[in-house]
Amino acid sequence: MTLHLVDHPLVAHYLTRLRDRETEPDEFREVSDKIITLLLYEATRDLRTRSYPIQTPLEETKGHEVDDHVVAVPILRAGLGLVGPVLKLLPHVTVGYIGLERDERTAVASRYYVKLPPDIHGKVVMVLDPMLATGGTAIKAVELLKEYGPASVRLVCVVAAPEGIEALQAAHPDVQIFAAAKDRQLNAQKYILPGLGDYGDRLFGT
Repeated sequence: MTLHLVDHPLVAHYLTRLRDRETEPDEFREVSDKIITLLLYEATRDLRTRSYPIQTPLEETKGHEVDDHVVAVPILRAGLGLVGPVLKLLPHVTVGYIGLERDERTAVASRYYVKLPPDIHGKVVMVLDPMLATGGTAIKAVELLKEYGPASVRLVCVVAAPEGIEALQAAHPDVQIFAAAKDRQLNAQKYILPGLGDYGDRLFGT
C-alpha cells in the first residue's frame, strides 16, 4: 500500500477551513468539494489514456481520452459529500454505495446497505470516505469490493490516522490511500486528533 499525501498550498488552505470549528455547513460543503477535487487530481494521475486524431480549427493533431473506467463508491453517509466532484471531473464514471455502521465499542463495521454497478470487474474502484480512523470501515469495504474482481481499489479520504493506515496496510497492502493529511492519533473514543470532528454532521448540519 502507498500513502499519498497531497502536499499543496490550496489543499492546506482548504483543510484548515474544514478543521475550523467555526466553519458553517454551507461553507464546509463548498470547501469539501474543492479539496476533494484537488485530491482527485492525484488519485487519477495513473489512469490509462488512449490517443486518437482530432481536427482543431487549424490542423489535425493527436488527442487523448481517459481509457480507464472508474467506479466511485462512497461509504454512507459522509462519503456522499465526496461524490459531486467525482461526477463533475471523471468521464464515464459509475457510482455504487456501501452502507457500513461502526460499533462504537468494538470499532468493527457491519454492512447494512450495498448497491453496486454490475460491471465492476476489471475497473478502477475509488472508495470515498473522508475519515480513515481505525480502518475497520475501509477494510470491510475493500474486502467486499474485491469480491467483484476490480483492476484496483484506491481510497480517497481527507484525513487519515496512523492506526487506520496501519490496519488497512496489513489487511490490503495493494490499496493506495490519497489524503490531505496524516493526523496524529485516535483518542479514546476513536476520533481522529487533531481531526475536524464528525465529517457527516458538519457536512449536513446534523
